[in-house]
Amino acid sequence: MTRLARPLLLLPLLFLALFYVWPLLSILVLGLAPDGALALEQLWQLVSPWHLNVLAFTIVQALLSTVITIALALPAAWVCVRWSFPGRSMLLSLSTLAFVLPTVVVAAAISALIGSRGLVNDLLRHLLALDGVPLRLEGTLAIILIAHVFYNFAVALRIITGYWANRSTMHEDAARVLGAQGWRLWWEVRLPLLRPALLAAATLIFIFTFTSFGVIVILGELRFSTLEVEIYLQAVNLFNLPVAAGLSIVQITLMFVLMLVYSRLRQRLPIALRAAQAPRPQGWRQWLAVCAAGGFMLVLLAAPLLALVIRSLSGAEGLTGAWYAALSQDVRGSVLFVPPVQAVGNSLFFALCTTAIALVLGLLAASLMQRRNRRWLDPLFMLPLATSAVTLGFGFIVALDEPPLDLRASPLLIPIAHTLVALPFVVRSILPSLDSISPSLRESASVLGATPWQVWRQIDLPLVSRGLMVGAIFAFTISMGEFGASLFIARPANATIPVVIYRLLGQPGTMNMGQAMAMSVILLLTCSLGFVVIERVQRAGSGAF
Repeated sequence: MTRLARPLLLLPLLFLALFYVWPLLSILVLGLAPDGALALEQLWQLVSPWHLNVLAFTIVQALLSTVITIALALPAAWVCVRWSFPGRSMLLSLSTLAFVLPTVVVAAAISALIGSRGLVNDLLRHLLALDGVPLRLEGTLAIILIAHVFYNFAVALRIITGYWANRSTMHEDAARVLGAQGWRLWWEVRLPLLRPALLAAATLIFIFTFTSFGVIVILGELRFSTLEVEIYLQAVNLFNLPVAAGLSIVQITLMFVLMLVYSRLRQRLPIALRAAQAPRPQGWRQWLAVCAAGGFMLVLLAAPLLALVIRSLSGAEGLTGAWYAALSQDVRGSVLFVPPVQAVGNSLFFALCTTAIALVLGLLAASLMQRRNRRWLDPLFMLPLATSAVTLGFGFIVALDEPPLDLRASPLLIPIAHTLVALPFVVRSILPSLDSISPSLRESASVLGATPWQVWRQIDLPLVSRGLMVGAIFAFTISMGEFGASLFIARPANATIPVVIYRLLGQPGTMNMGQAMAMSVILLLTCSLGFVVIERVQRAGSGAF
């Protein structure tokens, strides 16, 4: 690498310093010294009964979501590990698709299925000949928990099956010989053996649900407030920036502790090997277990997505494409500021910008990690994963308000925020491809007279192209679905698809609901296509996920 190119490797570090470290430091200063002098009494506002209740609810809903998800995923994982059956791969892929969907799509899908205007209520009204809403779940804790289970089921399923499939059956076989059967086998043998995987999955699910934002504000209808929601309300609705900053400090501290715990637990899990082929079910009892688990997973994971598509095509007189046609109209004028179709254009533009920035920075970061001490660079570039998007968005509002970084009114702030969220995924996609390049290839090319630029262009670039493709798709789909930071920083004219879906779902009227469903389906198809391509490319041996 030429001397001129070496400083370019520092660009990712500069990017993190300006748009990650500086905003977080600004939050810290605002929370502890809002007037320029240390004021610890500012923190006493955080121990008010209201904020303690917010923290308590955040923890309780995260614990409930975690316990329910693990309890439902464990039997499904047992079936997927024990037997090979038709549709197994499809169910595993479907669970992962549910996890990678944007939170606004998840909320819209759950609402389309069991919301007040959902398919289940329509069916109950028809069967019971009722005029009202038979099943009122919107604005309740129940619908939040259902959405969290749908969203995080894949986390538990993937971690548990990956660990379980590579465990020897020696202990179970010995326990059976000694007479352990049924619940005793589960309680005394299987669960203790699965403890590392269960703890890792539970910690990760707790992190995701602890920082849940889109599901809470959309399905909870602002009747519930978590730390994430309270930060947003204090900053945007009440403009109480010091309190919002204090809550963000609490959030950041807890998140770093939880991520540290997860990292330690993750290290205890063995490297996943290729598990032996499981046998097909034998006898009606085994087939019954397979059908029960498969049917449950299909209902849990496919029914909301199917309901979303059906709702987007349903009108008063049956199937219709009117909601898609209406995307070019701003039917409520000042409510949305821009027609929904313009939000689609905004999202595509920001996603392309994010992809370009993230690929350049990701490639430079991966190259830097290959040439320098990876021990501290690796966790450094993963830091944005330990910070919620709402906190990042709030940090931008606080920090980037003075020259030369007065970007609060600039549309450039949106792809910058999206790049921060996407960068860890891009780095993880490219790094394995770079590591696989033998140094002898570069040395041979140099001996034959190739310049450093020619070595990079003719050797490195072709060999990392697959990783670049995966990283580009990750960056594009993450940008298309990012919601938390965009809600903070997107101006009305720059509203993205998730922001407009949120606004539509918050407004009464059939037209708003129909447009929200149609836009959610567009986002669903975009993310699904990206997921399918990533799955195919990674099966060919690329990526570190």
